[in-house]
Amino acid sequence: MRIISLVAIGQVDRALLETLAEGLTRRLRVACSIQPEGLEVEFAYNATRRQYHSTEILGRLLEQPPGECWKVLGVTEADLYIPILTFVFGEAQVSDGGAVVSAHRLRQELYGFPADLDLLHERLLKEALHELGHTCGLRHCADYLCVMSASYGVERIDLKRAEFCPACAQALSGKDL
Repeated sequence: MRIISLVAIGQVDRALLETLAEGLTRRLRVACSIQPEGLEVEFAYNATRRQYHSTEILGRLLEQPPGECWKVLGVTEADLYIPILTFVFGEAQVSDGGAVVSAHRLRQELYGFPADLDLLHERLLKEALHELGHTCGLRHCADYLCVMSASYGVERIDLKRAEFCPACAQALSGKDL
């Protein structure tokens, strides 16, 4: 059985993880397991940027993947970055078993709007699907509605669907997703 292990990176609301697990189970037809122990995040903090280096988090997450998992997905509230970008919503190792996603910049409150949990859940699911697609070898898709299209802002996330376009779905069909 294919299992995606969800790991809290820092303090993450359990309800957020449960909702994401339900969405991934429904979309990918796989089991999701929320790990009882998470990973602290302070080791990846960059005081100059006041952000967390996602590549360091991903590396630590993949050092000891939980049990017999197919994929491991770290979920955090931390604001993530890689050195060449101002921020990232997530990061994955292409064609490998792990990824990390952040809810930080997916929250409406960051942009001066009232909190919207449904929108947060939808955005987080899309980003999780996107990063998991990368772990199966998918690259960014030119179809802006495809979950694999690049996301440089939440507006782009809101435009795309929480599903793979026919071409990406076809590419995944032989990749065990």
